[in-house]
Amino acid sequence: MKVYQTTEIKNISILGNSGAGKTTLAEAMLFEGGIIKRRGTVKAGTTVSDYFPVEKEYGYSVFSTVFSVEWNGMKLNFIDCPGSDDFVGGAVSALNVTDTALMVLNAQYGVEVGTINQFRYTEKFHKPVIFIVNQLDNDKADYDLTISQLRENYGNKIVQIQYPVVVGAAFNAVIDVLKMKMYKWKPEGGAPEILEIPDSEKEKAEELNKVLIEAAAEHDDSLMEKFFDQETLSEDEMRAGIRAGLVTRGMFPVFCVCAECDMCVRRTMEFLGNVVPCTDKMPRLVTTENVEVTPDVNGPTSLFFFKTTIEPHIGQVSFFKVISGKVKTGDDLQNADRGSKERISQLFVVDGQTRTEVPEMLAGDIGVTVKLKDTRLGNTLNEKGCNYKFNFVKYPEPKYRRAIKPVNESDAEKLSEILTRMHEEDPTWLIEQSKELKQTIVSGQGEFHLRTLKWRIENNDKLFIEYHEPKIPYRETITKSARADYRHKKQSGGAGQFGEVHLIIEPYYEGMPTPAMYKFGGQEFKISVRDTQTIDLDWGGKLVFVNSIVGGSIDARFMPAILKGIMARMEQGPLTGSYARDVRVIVYDGKMHPVDSNEISFMLAGRNAFGIAFREAGPKILEPIYDVEVLVPGDFMGDVMSDLQGRRAMIMGMNSEKGYEKLMVKVPLKEMSSYSTSLSSISGGRASFTMKFASYELVPQDVQEKLLKEYAESQKDED
Repeated sequence: MKVYQTTEIKNISILGNSGAGKTTLAEAMLFEGGIIKRRGTVKAGTTVSDYFPVEKEYGYSVFSTVFSVEWNGMKLNFIDCPGSDDFVGGAVSALNVTDTALMVLNAQYGVEVGTINQFRYTEKFHKPVIFIVNQLDNDKADYDLTISQLRENYGNKIVQIQYPVVVGAAFNAVIDVLKMKMYKWKPEGGAPEILEIPDSEKEKAEELNKVLIEAAAEHDDSLMEKFFDQETLSEDEMRAGIRAGLVTRGMFPVFCVCAECDMCVRRTMEFLGNVVPCTDKMPRLVTTENVEVTPDVNGPTSLFFFKTTIEPHIGQVSFFKVISGKVKTGDDLQNADRGSKERISQLFVVDGQTRTEVPEMLAGDIGVTVKLKDTRLGNTLNEKGCNYKFNFVKYPEPKYRRAIKPVNESDAEKLSEILTRMHEEDPTWLIEQSKELKQTIVSGQGEFHLRTLKWRIENNDKLFIEYHEPKIPYRETITKSARADYRHKKQSGGAGQFGEVHLIIEPYYEGMPTPAMYKFGGQEFKISVRDTQTIDLDWGGKLVFVNSIVGGSIDARFMPAILKGIMARMEQGPLTGSYARDVRVIVYDGKMHPVDSNEISFMLAGRNAFGIAFREAGPKILEPIYDVEVLVPGDFMGDVMSDLQGRRAMIMGMNSEKGYEKLMVKVPLKEMSSYSTSLSSISGGRASFTMKFASYELVPQDVQEKLLKEYAESQKDED
């Protein structure tokens, strides 16, 4: 493969709901581009995309696949992305390094929830979108309904370049209103017969051609003037106007294909080669220091790594985009994130797992290298003297959590290494070694996402694992003031231990004043604040520690020890052993011994006094609450709401969004354990949701009693 200039490179993501036919479309593109001599099938497991064993096992995409096609002097770099919400990380990474998105639709189902979700990412990254209506040969295909749904969702920006003459089993021709020709195929597809538009279709074709001309003229002032003068545009002028409309997202062209039969794929690629903007015409990437970087071959060399995989017999395979300059085999580069040096020993362009070595790559291109020592996904490699660093890939919050452990406890360290490697391959797998819960928690985008992780660990690494319901990170707090004192005294020959602490605790909220006096049991306790420490707790919330000792009853040198004892008790709350938070502690009195008092004595006295007071202060358990947004077809709204109410959800609002109902709710994390599975079951896989931590809130009394009972039982078992 020759070295392509920046002005000859186009980077394109292939997106769409699961089942839309993206992998089959990719296969047809590779065939039309001459990269493969025979088209494989998903069913047979012979496609260029979906080459990993786990993908062949499940029958659809788990990872994004990079491939490229040379077409009419242009290099088209494609990234075929998984359609399932569970593997959205691949689409997010791809959209960050590509310039245009092909959104593939299944003509049987039209605009699906996956379409809407992935389209949102194109909005977020401001990427041009071309809609591809696929599977028009299916008996249930409904092209007109699909166009109607597209218009309902995206308005007049939807502009048809083509439409089918008929749909269903008889599909074999489209009318192209840019070329104003009819394209007709034999049953085997491939090269079409190009015909004049039949009389029966002329009126419709001319009407859509006029709409297309107006849409093209709208995005270029000079074209608009010419259109007003002549009421038409040439084909080249229309292409220029469409290109301008794509860049500004002012229009979304629609194409028709039957990827399985290789019909209209060639015409679609012709459009991509002629019209889609090259990488140098797109908005510039910006570094972490807000420096705009131009994809200039004469600029400093800078590579951004957006994907890594581990392949048998090779090891780490690293995918990158050349952001600036050029990279050659043998280049020594600096890792801007890790400070290490790397040598680029080999450069490849790839088509799935097939690699073709190239001597160099220029700005804007996408390539692969192998066996880097210290470069990970998200890292930037620069030539000496260049300080570019990029951090633009932001992944969605996880939706599904499980505790994970090896079947054989002796494999714990090996599992930890595997999970670290897996996270580097797919950053949407989050791994947490929870000191609080005493569990390893793995989080992902859904049940299938985590099931895929398990499959890979057990089949690739031959290590058997178990998933368990994760513990919930509850918190403990108090609802009223309380007072306690505790004397720690121990005598065992020689110097003993003595420390006595008197303290008051109360619920803390931001900005609350410190009263000058408290009253407990008819007795008044005057407070004179000498010092206040506000501690932001690692687990959220605050501890405010007030020194109100007067008259030297406790020496100032023992106050840190008292605080240490209180902190130790807050790390293991008295109710359920969970972290405590949002408490103010006022140490107002105590006693010490001139010989026997020491730090350990006051630490234990402070810990125990705090524990006694906590139990008297109306202690309550807090649970994590998440903001959840559910996008669901209207037909399933009632069932979804009923299910959420059974999960103690609080409905915060609802509205209609592009043909779907959007529910905003607050739900306890405890109730979200298997929600992704339930929602998929209720909606037939047509609904989706996102969740993000919101706050800690008091659990209902009946839930608290149940938790206290469970904790008491667990303590008995440990004893």
